[in-house]
Amino acid sequence: MIQIGEQTYAFNDPVFIGAIIGAAALLFVIILLITTVRRAGRSGAAMEQVATQLNRMNIDVQTLGAGQQQLTGNLQSVSDTQANAQVNLIQTMEKRLATVQQHMNETLHVNAMKSAQSLHEMQKGMKESLHGSTVSTTQSLTQLQERLATIDKAQTNIEKLSGDVLGLQDILSNKQTRGAFGEIQLNDIVSKALAPDAYNLQATLSNGKRADCLIHLPNPPGPIVIDAKFPLEAYEAIRAADTEEQLKVAVRLMRSSLRTHIKAISEKYIIEGETADGALMFLPSEAVYAELHANFADIVREGFDARVWIVSPTTCMATLNTMRAVLKDARMQEQAGAIRKELGLLYKDVDRLSTRVESLDKHFNQAGKDIEDIKISATKAGTRARRLDAFDFDELEHKGADVVKLTPKNNS
Repeated sequence: MIQIGEQTYAFNDPVFIGAIIGAAALLFVIILLITTVRRAGRSGAAMEQVATQLNRMNIDVQTLGAGQQQLTGNLQSVSDTQANAQVNLIQTMEKRLATVQQHMNETLHVNAMKSAQSLHEMQKGMKESLHGSTVSTTQSLTQLQERLATIDKAQTNIEKLSGDVLGLQDILSNKQTRGAFGEIQLNDIVSKALAPDAYNLQATLSNGKRADCLIHLPNPPGPIVIDAKFPLEAYEAIRAADTEEQLKVAVRLMRSSLRTHIKAISEKYIIEGETADGALMFLPSEAVYAELHANFADIVREGFDARVWIVSPTTCMATLNTMRAVLKDARMQEQAGAIRKELGLLYKDVDRLSTRVESLDKHFNQAGKDIEDIKISATKAGTRARRLDAFDFDELEHKGADVVKLTPKNNS
């Protein structure tokens, strides 16, 4: 772009291109003239030729001037036309811009209203969602706290249980403490099943042997001994056996231990004329008892032959309940005479009570009859009183009727 005066022309404008061409032609002529003048000093002929060329150039310049004036007029006309077209274009563009701006304003207003409504709905939804999430989070945190409290309590119980298990392992690892453990468990079971006067703990027999528990059953069968045994080493050896040879060794140890216990109980705690014709061996472990009956049935039969019956905590409780029924029946038989005497006295008391009830019933009947007679007399007296109250004595005096007047008695 190039600006001439107040007009601006583009480089590809035809008017601008024509003006450039004219200016170039004029410059070319001036250069030729200067060249010719330089050569004039060399020859007169050249001067004449130059004069001729100058005349021609003058004519050409005049022609070029006329063309330039015409070109200027054309440029002015084109400029005016372009200015009018530019004004019209600007006005058209302004109208279109105003229309587009108005349309954009309306569109922006509608979009703003929609956006505000959507934002309000979104805020409302987010508020409800946040409220629901807050409530749900609060409930979840409350439940989580309760579960954590439960877990802490369970953890405490587990730690306590672990300590108890370690303590139990320490107890079971020693024969003396293991024997005390079996005696304590036996004591707990017996104390729950029988009355305190039905048994003795650590009872000494006539042969000087001390039994873990002596149950005072009536004859027959007589007092029966319960002795606690716990062959833990042999059982653990069976559980820990990895090879066939280790298992065989553990089984032999188990058989030997059980036979030793059965023999000791049979010899120490079965005394003719003092105890029952049998005794109980208490195993304080259900696992050992199950292993015994599952894989050592011959040992159980040997115990039967030796009149030693093996019991676990569960079967011991069942056996003691049976013994409690036997003791109860024996005591009922011992007290049968006293019971019959008491029943006779109770019958006499009931008979006497029946006689007194009949006598009381007669008194009640007589009292009821007397009350009825009193009620009849009261009714008659009331009726006579109402009749007397209905008389008008003043009216009778005025009529001259004979009225019997009551005079009070003279007490003198």
